[in-house]
Amino acid sequence: MAIAKMKLINITADNEYLNDVLLKFVDLDYFHPEPASKFVDSVHGLTTLSEENPIAEVLSHVQEIVNEMQLNLPQLSMKSRDYDLDKMTSYVDGIYQRYQDGAQIRDDLLHVIQENKDALVQVRNIESIDLNLDDLFECEYIKIRFGRLPIDSVEKLQYYRNRPFVFKSFNTDDTYSWCLYITTSKYEGDVDNIFSSLYFERIRIPEFVHGTPERAKESLQEEIDNDYKQLQHVKEVLANLKKECSENIAKIVSELAFLNHTFEARKYVVGLGERFSITGFIAEDDVPKLKASFSELKEVEIEVRPAHSDKRLSPPTKLKNGWFARPFSMFIEMYGTPEYEGFDPTPIVAITYSLLFGMMFGDVGQGLCVILVGWWMYKYKKMQLGDVMIRIGIFSTIFGFVFGSVFGNETMLNPLYHAILGLTEKPIEVMSSEFILPLLIVAVGIGAFLNMFSIVLNIITHAKDDNKGECLFSQNGVAGLVFYGALVIGAGFTAVGISVFSPLYILLLIVVPLLLIFLKEPLMRKLDGKSMFPEGFGAFFMEGFFELFEICLSYITNTISYLRVGGFVLSHAGMMMAVTMIMEMAGGIGGLAVGIFGNILVMCLEGLIVGIQVLRLEFYEMFSRYFTGNGIVFKTLND
Repeated sequence: MAIAKMKLINITADNEYLNDVLLKFVDLDYFHPEPASKFVDSVHGLTTLSEENPIAEVLSHVQEIVNEMQLNLPQLSMKSRDYDLDKMTSYVDGIYQRYQDGAQIRDDLLHVIQENKDALVQVRNIESIDLNLDDLFECEYIKIRFGRLPIDSVEKLQYYRNRPFVFKSFNTDDTYSWCLYITTSKYEGDVDNIFSSLYFERIRIPEFVHGTPERAKESLQEEIDNDYKQLQHVKEVLANLKKECSENIAKIVSELAFLNHTFEARKYVVGLGERFSITGFIAEDDVPKLKASFSELKEVEIEVRPAHSDKRLSPPTKLKNGWFARPFSMFIEMYGTPEYEGFDPTPIVAITYSLLFGMMFGDVGQGLCVILVGWWMYKYKKMQLGDVMIRIGIFSTIFGFVFGSVFGNETMLNPLYHAILGLTEKPIEVMSSEFILPLLIVAVGIGAFLNMFSIVLNIITHAKDDNKGECLFSQNGVAGLVFYGALVIGAGFTAVGISVFSPLYILLLIVVPLLLIFLKEPLMRKLDGKSMFPEGFGAFFMEGFFELFEICLSYITNTISYLRVGGFVLSHAGMMMAVTMIMEMAGGIGGLAVGIFGNILVMCLEGLIVGIQVLRLEFYEMFSRYFTGNGIVFKTLND
């Protein structure tokens, strides 16, 4: 477990080389820059180069156009210092105007096609009437309205039975009644208002439609077909326009993105009069790489200093772990970041998380499935969780061999045990009554060991920081370790019939450490040369007594919390036993289907729950004892 050693870097040059430096600076994916404001505020005469970014607005405008046109742009990498924003904007706006013109024609055609389709439906509704449509719509005293009315509005027409109109419904669908109503010229406005209040949608028969309904159908269908041909042509024009401009716009977007990134990087540049500097941290191993990046710029000076050489800056933390532990850093980052001078708990989490998960989810078949799914997630979806699943799947498989379970089958591995160990069946029967109590005792024992291990880590951390009070007197310090360890060891000996709780044992290893924990705050003040009880012993005693009671209770709850490890071992075995029983009852193809579905359900449901429960143990039972996570995340310009 390691935290990468940092070096403080100063990149300095004359102002005329600023753009050259920035072009290389924005590509440094191993450099943690410090904002110029940290230096400008503390030194008179220094300046920052932060100013309004003219690139951001243009880039946002172009991105809006790309989204509006639904362009699928290729990924390009363009870098240039010679650019013309007006020319870029003019080109993109010209393309967009052509697209808008074509899109407007497309939308108009779609609207007309829909209107003609609706009119065709209405004409079909009256095609049995042998009547000239021209005569029908040229009536002087009778007014006819074709359209559609929401179904729930049809029922409301009964409230207007005394009004002068005739209503005719031709057919209905799930939403509308396709209909017409007839009224006189005198009451036209009144009746139109009634139907409008009922959300009547009028469908007009186009002016080019003449003659009988049969002839009108032919005219409408012909018009619809012609409109579809025009629509197809417009779509082809738009598609060709997109194809024509995609690469050019991709170049513009890429160049603007790079320029915007470069301009944003100016907030890390400190103005030194005629010179400038960029300050940040890199890992010690990356120093040669940094110098090589700027080797072509002879005018640029790179100064390498110790990480703590500038008291205004705190070194960031960059985790450095091996193959197995590396993906578990995601859990560390969820909780916090280790201090630069602290230690990286990632390997501890990797081992304990994998062991606990494997024990709680022990099954050879399901463990292999977890490995395969994790590999797919990491390989094709680039998900760090998939890399974690590969490792915990390995431990699930290992414990599956210990428990003798393959997709819930408890006898499949018996020949293996016989061939290797000479046993007739698997050595551990999880669901047997003789195994349950030892399992729960082992689970509590694991919890007690991990709690003491966490306390030891806390002692080491505070000893390294020269924090004597927390190291010696806290519940997670030496006093806490002696008190908790004495209880655990004493309980262990008592369980095997050996009593160690003598008066001297209780006094020295239980009472005295508990008293030191009780007096932690006064003793820490004493170490600092202050009064032990500044507010009086009575006030301290009342507050300290209840705190001590809470501490003792936390020791118990933290230990018993690990019972969930044994509980999930039993839960997993019980669920798979239920699946197996249902498989046997179903038999044949049905049994196979039950087996597949049951295993998938258990893997998804219980796998998720076990993963969360183990993470809870890591955070609340272990991290809370030794890990604060108050460090600064190592973050590059591209993060």
